[in-house]
Amino acid sequence: MDNNDDRNNYTDRLKAINEPLLVWYAAHARELPWRSEPAPYRVWISEIMLQQTRVEAVRSYFDRFMRALPDVAALAAVDDDRLMKLWEGLGYYSRARNLKKAAQRVMETYGGVIPSEPEELLTLPGIGDYTAGAIASIAFGRAVPAVDGNVLRVISRLLASRGDITKATTKKQITQFLSETMPRSRCGDFTQALFEVGALICVPNGAPKCGECPLRSLCLAADQELTAEIPVKTAAKPRRVEERTVCIFERGGEVALRRRPPEGLLASLYELPNAEGKLEPDEVIAAFGLTSGTVLEIEPLPAAKHIFSHVEWRMIGYRLRLNGDFPTGCIAADKEKLDTTYALPNAFAAYKRFIC
Repeated sequence: MDNNDDRNNYTDRLKAINEPLLVWYAAHARELPWRSEPAPYRVWISEIMLQQTRVEAVRSYFDRFMRALPDVAALAAVDDDRLMKLWEGLGYYSRARNLKKAAQRVMETYGGVIPSEPEELLTLPGIGDYTAGAIASIAFGRAVPAVDGNVLRVISRLLASRGDITKATTKKQITQFLSETMPRSRCGDFTQALFEVGALICVPNGAPKCGECPLRSLCLAADQELTAEIPVKTAAKPRRVEERTVCIFERGGEVALRRRPPEGLLASLYELPNAEGKLEPDEVIAAFGLTSGTVLEIEPLPAAKHIFSHVEWRMIGYRLRLNGDFPTGCIAADKEKLDTTYALPNAFAAYKRFIC
């Protein structure tokens, strides 16, 4: 993308997508709750929720979040445990913590009004170039690109670019091209139309639906039969595998929970007590400082696994019925508190269903 002729060809091609893209979007846009009312707060919350989460999965979370925390002031003041419970199941809990920090900053610095300038949005915790561009264009009508994986894939194929989309230089180039060529009106529709083509047509997994694409006549990768090779993406490093033993300690209608350390994976969240390695029943009793006399019953549970971005947990589990104290460092929670108060990360979903 370096010489002037290539640059001119790329910008001409990108300018040409504006009209067909917007016409297609007007006819094919999905009805989504944050689109029907694209207020800055709603756009912000939806964009953070949509990071690495499917649109259909976000709908119910978004509606529940809006009912509980309808504005910046409510988010800034929410109790941490309540916030985690509202976020339960979405994963990447640091996103929720950053939402609250950012809301507090908006209250303190901007009088509760979310700023429209991308440079100011970028000063808020948890908001990077992509989210700042999405808020600025969708909520405020600013001609600022929002470049995520969907957009990188669509534009790379459109230009038959072999730039590695995992590299910052590639993203910077595509962002620059779009900032020069995106329409100065209907900026929000343009941003969402690119998202929509990437989500529905130029899909991340499997063959693109080129026959349904509004940009087919302009797409160099389709013309040159390169869609299987583009975008170019460096393979991710293999995940580290950790073996863990997860325990459901039950006593008189209550279950033991433990809060994780304030730093690191799943920081400060509640969890089912667990230990490193795949432990035998007698090793479980010893690992948690119990005695055989306090364990009325120990039942093996099915193996499970959970994949984080860089770590994979391979787990075995046990349900233990106790007649004594829970292990040191645990709190007791009844079924109602589990349903309403304490958020358990998805990593424990395979075992939560065995809680009586």
